Amino acid sequence: MRFGEGMHRLHWATAPLRSFTILVIYFVLIGFSLLLSPSDTGVTLDLTPAVLVRFMIVTVPVAVVAMLTGLWVWWALRFWVGGDDLIVETGIVRKRKRQVPVSRIQAIDVVRPLITRVFGLAEVRVEMAGGDQGEVALRYLGKFAAHQLRAELLARAAGLPGHTPEAPERPFWRVEFGSLLVAQILRVPVIGTGLLFLALIVGGIDYGEPGVLGAAVPALLGLLRAVVAPLIMYAGFSAATSPDGLRLRYGLLETRMQTVPPGRVQAVRIVEPLLWRPFGWARVEVTVAGYAGERQALSSVLLPVAPRQVALHLTDLVFPGTRVGAVPLLRASSRRFSRAAAGTDDVVFVTRRGFVCRSLDVIAHARAQSVRLTAGPVQRLLGVGTVHVDAPPGPVQVAAVDRELAEARAILDSTAGRARAARAGAGSGRWPRRPA
Repeated sequence: MRFGEGMHRLHWATAPLRSFTILVIYFVLIGFSLLLSPSDTGVTLDLTPAVLVRFMIVTVPVAVVAMLTGLWVWWALRFWVGGDDLIVETGIVRKRKRQVPVSRIQAIDVVRPLITRVFGLAEVRVEMAGGDQGEVALRYLGKFAAHQLRAELLARAAGLPGHTPEAPERPFWRVEFGSLLVAQILRVPVIGTGLLFLALIVGGIDYGEPGVLGAAVPALLGLLRAVVAPLIMYAGFSAATSPDGLRLRYGLLETRMQTVPPGRVQAVRIVEPLLWRPFGWARVEVTVAGYAGERQALSSVLLPVAPRQVALHLTDLVFPGTRVGAVPLLRASSRRFSRAAAGTDDVVFVTRRGFVCRSLDVIAHARAQSVRLTAGPVQRLLGVGTVHVDAPPGPVQVAAVDRELAEARAILDSTAGRARAARAGAGSGRWPRRPA
């Protein structure tokens, strides 16, 4: 199948799947209550003929509307690849056409929620610059068609014919489940919450106070969110490198194949929590152009846990031409006992801060949107300021904190000059070409 030839629709199973979703929502909110009747012992399930007739009178029209809605949504969306554009046309009565230049695509994800995996379907998410309105989501295609569309878009973005085979990849790192589990537990907030939960349970049982046991429920929910949710999210996490960019695969219930194109990573943070340091572990977070809001939060991790040297090596791959671990960092002279430090080379600006949770923040000069110097009231009294190297909105914010004002102004001027020079030599926004 070539998406540059003719018009294409979503997989036919999209229509019944959407209809089924509408029916499930109806049954949960309204349908089940139609089968209930009051009795002497409370509300019970009533399957008498009169109740069943009432249920069918309401349910049959809803089912018809659900089926028509599913069919309408499926029929109303068409897409194809025309030249260097992904074209998506929606609507039947009132048509709307959207053209997405492949050279401006920021990232391409193939997502497979649990229910779609049962039917062999996948969702293709094409991320564009433009915040929450910059996403094109094709729900759903067949698994093979989804990967083929992704490969064709990646090839065209690299300036190759659409039928070019997918670029080969080289495995980079795989996160073992045991390491992921231990890493989620070995965090100060998790251990603190776990101790509080145990104290509430022991105290409630020892003193026979049910109210104390009730107070343990929020702590338990917090533990589930902090430990179980990341395990489900990042189970089976693997990273591979290819000419098309960094390929990430992860997820237990919802599997995701994320392709981060070359040059779309704006800034990187290497995080080393206190309890991870004896193991030499770190987490790699990123700000990626094109993701916004919830999508940024769900796509901000390049490695959930890995040895620090692996994290540094991955950062070097993201920002070619530099060795982040070799950039000399100078401590702020105004904070003698602080670990805050900053440094730069011709490619990146690097800052380090934090003690309990140490982080190394990296931004490429070519990705800096602005450079500014700020000084609050207390900082002005102390004669210090903070130099911010701004990236697009995201989890990584790069700042050299509490530098003496003369030093801060020198950093500001130097970084601004390097950013201008780097942007001038960055060329077009097209993805790097790769061999056919």
